[in-house]
Amino acid sequence: MASLAAAGTAGYAPVSGKSFWKSGHSPTLIAAFLYFDVAFMVWVLLGPLAPIISKQLMLDPGQKGLMVAVPTLAGAVLRLVNGLLVDRIGPKRTGTISQIIVIAGLAFAWHFGITSYAGTLALGVILGFAGASFAVALPLASRWYPPEHQGKAMGIAGMGNSGTVFAALFAALLAKAYGWTNVLGLALIPLIAVFVIYLVVAKDSPDQPAPKPLSAYAAVLKDADAWWFMLFYGVTFGGFVGLSSSLPTYYADGYGVTPVIAGYCTAAAVFMGSLLRPMGGGLADRFGGIRTLTVVYIVAAILLTVIAFAPHVLPLMVALFIATLGTLGVGNGAVFQLVPQRFRKEIGVMTGLVGFGGGVGGFYLASSLGYAKKLTGSAGPGFLIFAALAVIALIGLTSVKRRWRTTWGAAVQGVRI
Repeated sequence: MASLAAAGTAGYAPVSGKSFWKSGHSPTLIAAFLYFDVAFMVWVLLGPLAPIISKQLMLDPGQKGLMVAVPTLAGAVLRLVNGLLVDRIGPKRTGTISQIIVIAGLAFAWHFGITSYAGTLALGVILGFAGASFAVALPLASRWYPPEHQGKAMGIAGMGNSGTVFAALFAALLAKAYGWTNVLGLALIPLIAVFVIYLVVAKDSPDQPAPKPLSAYAAVLKDADAWWFMLFYGVTFGGFVGLSSSLPTYYADGYGVTPVIAGYCTAAAVFMGSLLRPMGGGLADRFGGIRTLTVVYIVAAILLTVIAFAPHVLPLMVALFIATLGTLGVGNGAVFQLVPQRFRKEIGVMTGLVGFGGGVGGFYLASSLGYAKKLTGSAGPGFLIFAALAVIALIGLTSVKRRWRTTWGAAVQGVRI
């Protein structure tokens, strides 16, 4: 047990005793948040545009579900790539490369236009590079902060999830006024502005691990804890991003509201999930990530089950989804209070791996809701299966919590896990 504790915390800085704002590098934290924010805005762009695109291209529910899910899957895979690059060339350079690819891809799609279903899928792959920002922004911020402030630092950087709110609020509205392809061009404005800020103020922490051979990253997957974190985040973040992408279509198809109103209803829930992510990190710092996640999985499973059987009354469903995404947002913050405690030296690759798990969960939820609707006429079975995944995550967390607290958790002084 002692060896496991040492492995989990080797090289970890001691508790600093400094206040949060004096213990790290605030300009980098703000740059990480802004990068994450605009990247997530474009990552989920196809979600609020889906009702408009699907009508123009005459897509069935299954095609709509896959279209909004492809960026999530692409982002999941590319997070692995970014996780490797972060540990080898540093977060700032990795983020610079990703932002250039997204800006160039959107500019190409806007200039030449998209007129086919295959074109939307190709665009989804490009948007995946924006989703992969997760594996850059979080280690960029995390490496500047000591153990007792990891939950707050990762929560603030991770609050870039709020970019999905802007997509939900404005994408359909702008598409109605200017056409959906021109929304891609308009998105370039904040992307380029934030890119300039990022280049000027973001700095890599001096506490950078030495580059490792690729074989060393494969070794992380031999650790069962890595797989547990992938599952835990697959439920919390997977649920958040999967619903963020799917709700505009869910509301438009199920309740006959306009894409703009569907976007507003989605934005309310996404805002709550984004707002509560740093709170989740703060709660985990105070009460422990394990305890916080336990409550999250119980509440999420109950809410998703209620959604599957609830009467189709729009105000009721909006309230239920606000509560669900808020709960999942707390869970997102709690997971990333734990990850840096366990895998300090491998935080780059672990952020990529855990982010991959979250992306896969989001891809599954978004695509399954579409196919459930196509096969059964209702998205209810998709919600029920995801509720079952929350229960599985709860069982898994219960099975490992004692080992975690008595091994690597016991070696992190002054920090609740």
